[in-house]
Amino acid sequence: MSTRDWDRDTVLGWPNRGLAMLGHQVEFYVRSYRSTPTTVRRYKRELLRQLAAITFGAGALAMLGGTAVVILFFNITTGAEVMIEGYNNLSKIGITVLTGFFSAYLNTRVTTPLVTTVGLVATVGSGMTAELGARRTSQEIDALEAMAVRPIPYLVTSRILAGLLAVTPLYAIALITSFTTSRLMAIALYGQSAGAYDHYFTTFLVPSDVVTSYLQVLAMSVVIVTVHCYYGFHADGGPSGVGIAVGRSVRLSLVLVLFIQFALTLLLHPANSLRLSR
Repeated sequence: MSTRDWDRDTVLGWPNRGLAMLGHQVEFYVRSYRSTPTTVRRYKRELLRQLAAITFGAGALAMLGGTAVVILFFNITTGAEVMIEGYNNLSKIGITVLTGFFSAYLNTRVTTPLVTTVGLVATVGSGMTAELGARRTSQEIDALEAMAVRPIPYLVTSRILAGLLAVTPLYAIALITSFTTSRLMAIALYGQSAGAYDHYFTTFLVPSDVVTSYLQVLAMSVVIVTVHCYYGFHADGGPSGVGIAVGRSVRLSLVLVLFIQFALTLLLHPANSLRLSR
């Protein structure tokens, strides 16, 4: 092979491999979503087991409360940070009374959905990739196929549905935690009137914003679980291959989370987004 042919194959090989990988992932995702009726009908016990594992954790992680406690601490930190930045910036223009608005706006639309999904990536997603990767490298998935158990409905779709169901209580915990932390910071640390804070908070907390933020987390959680299941299901190369699969899945899911957050913000709040960009 000449140098010119090698260069041509190298240049054209990357797009071809990228498109082949994308098509393989899309096919896997479609098969996983189409298997939902089979999972609900035949693998209810596995679905409930995954739901409990995602919400409360399994093994050593259960001692710390699992995903719920991780998301709780994440939102305590971000709720406090939102109030610190909001109060300091509003104090420069003499309208610190609007800190309630700052909390209702930022916690609902930006920080809590994003931090909650990052917590899902760090705990649920990476754990799923490692677990499925270990099953693949130890040939447990091949053993399931030999026993006439369909691996995608049993292992993948059950985790997707469990993540979809578990995100509702997890996000409720996250949102309440961020609101409560911001309120305590404003009243206890900065000495703001509780009545003034609650007035502006309830005035600017629009119920539709809570619904749209929940829809954002719902969409991002499905994407996170699906991506991590794909890389875990197709891991190879032993323990090192499982580690590589975890790293790739975390990287891709974080990029997709930021992209989905950006796209859904423009879609669900177009007027505000356009006004802020001017």
